[in-house]
Amino acid sequence: MTRPSPVDNDCGCLRPVLAVPLILLTLVAAYFCWTALTIRPSGPWDDDAYAGIVLSCVLTIGAAGAAAVLWLLPSVRRTMGWWWVGPAVLLGVIAAVRWGTGG
Repeated sequence: MTRPSPVDNDCGCLRPVLAVPLILLTLVAAYFCWTALTIRPSGPWDDDAYAGIVLSCVLTIGAAGAAAVLWLLPSVRRTMGWWWVGPAVLLGVIAAVRWGTGG
């Protein structure tokens, strides 16, 4: 009988280690996406609010992009399913839409 390769059997310890940065990046993206969605300018003259929306959107997209790039690494992709990076990418899409429509 052949034994499975030790390289293929690294899901046990590697998954929690790799989940930490993905979860942290998703939480950062969620915070800045929430910020981008809740900032309401007082009027068309409120440049600071518009700048805050743009900054929040850029930081959301950056955190979501970093999570996606991390997930694209072969060792991460092998142990973590796509649903680990899905929420971060979805938040990035929401931030891009917010930026495009009103930022």
